[in-house]
Amino acid sequence: MRSPALHGELVRLRPLEAKDADRLWVSLRDPDSARITGMGTNGSSTRAEVAEWAATAADRPGRYDWAITSAAVRDGELVSDDLLGEISLDQVSRALGSASLRLRMLPDYRGRGYGREAIVEVLRFAFEASEGPRLHRVGLSVPSLNPRARMLYDSLGFREEGRLRDALRDGDGWTDSVVMSILEDEFRAGASAG
Repeated sequence: MRSPALHGELVRLRPLEAKDADRLWVSLRDPDSARITGMGTNGSSTRAEVAEWAATAADRPGRYDWAITSAAVRDGELVSDDLLGEISLDQVSRALGSASLRLRMLPDYRGRGYGREAIVEVLRFAFEASEGPRLHRVGLSVPSLNPRARMLYDSLGFREEGRLRDALRDGDGWTDSVVMSILEDEFRAGASAG
């Protein structure tokens, strides 16, 4: 499924490309990012595997993968096309009308509204876009040690469904994985209210 370009006020989402490999590599090696996303440092991936992923992710079946970039324009041209983060819908099932959302921002771009707007644009695509998968449910999991992310998802209309106890590593210890989701009617109600 080729990821289409999506546009917001702050962000422009475009398909991941080979040129994003260097910044993806930095993101995957950031210890804070690994901890707050629960995705680990991906220590088993080589630089070559990350490059191959960046070059092919946007065309893989059953998923949509985007580079989050700035939507800032100066003199009619984009100021930058550099990856600020990545967002994906994976495990897309049209039969079940569901998918899983994943977001990772580079450290310098957290807390600036880029992730929030990227999520809204992806949900709009997932639930409403005529060229989108027209889903009924989008789920995610977030480490319990990341209350900032949980508050963000909650503010966007995601609801906690449950908790997988000690499902993720936190250094030498463990942390719970909080399972959350949003349904299409909840997204539409939130979009019309906001």
